[in-house]
Amino acid sequence: MATLIAAALAMPAAAAEELPGWLSYTATPSARGAGPTLEQGPAAKADHDDVDTEHIFGFSMGSDIGKKGEIELEIENVGRFGRRFGSYTGVGVLSQFKFTLTDNFRIAPGVSFASTQISGVPDMVDNRRNAIAGASMEFRYKVLDRDEMPFGLTLHAAPGWNRVDELTGFDAQIYGTEFAALMDKELIRGTLFAAFNLWYSGGASRDLANSWSHDSEFAVQGALSYKLNPTLILGVEARYVRAYEGLGLDRFSGDAVYIGPTFSAHLTEKIGLSGTWSTQVAGQACKDPRHLDLDDFERHQAMLRFNYLF
Repeated sequence: MATLIAAALAMPAAAAEELPGWLSYTATPSARGAGPTLEQGPAAKADHDDVDTEHIFGFSMGSDIGKKGEIELEIENVGRFGRRFGSYTGVGVLSQFKFTLTDNFRIAPGVSFASTQISGVPDMVDNRRNAIAGASMEFRYKVLDRDEMPFGLTLHAAPGWNRVDELTGFDAQIYGTEFAALMDKELIRGTLFAAFNLWYSGGASRDLANSWSHDSEFAVQGALSYKLNPTLILGVEARYVRAYEGLGLDRFSGDAVYIGPTFSAHLTEKIGLSGTWSTQVAGQACKDPRHLDLDDFERHQAMLRFNYLF
């Protein structure tokens, strides 16, 4: 008899756990103490928060990768605006299908599109071009689960190939990759989240004159995000980026500090929208004593990301 009573009390809690992660829920004792009941809405307190932290921090990333078996379409639009003189706009669009193969491992093949508009920028040739840029394959492995450990940690790697230089808009053969350590932590359960990222990217480029060049970047990124309600998260992000000549962070070229607001919204149960606008507030190019590095980086960088969960 005791076994039957225990099983009956466990059934509602199990049903709650089967709800989609997009919904806020909890199982709490009723006023009469008869057993757990389901509560929905912003006032609910969950044993496990209902936030997917991957895209709530702007350019910075959380450690979540989705649940086993999930398939997701992501379209990420990154805009780069402004040099010291002239007019410069560069837009890159990366479309990916994400396949979460296990609770700890995900792959995401993708194709990219580039649009470049350059006019009157010193040391750059005027150009207006839109083109399919290249392809990439992203791998993510979750090392630490933030629900079970003091913080979450996911390792990221994304080799890629481009046929268009997204900086100049001209044809090129570019082979590169990026690596990252993505860490996050809940500072206030289900409400305040923090992220810390380390990024490295490097590539080899061959231009139309068959001349090869190599470059790399290293970035340290941090962000805070606050959940206002079940559908909207707002935050702020800071990034420090260093540019180098050579694949191994060989010869320092310049650095930049970006700061900007972030947002993440659930438009429906399956559709999410997130983004940020970052402004360069500090930095300097190695060969230019003037404030800000507008040789290696842009004055503003923005991102708008669309996600659809199948």
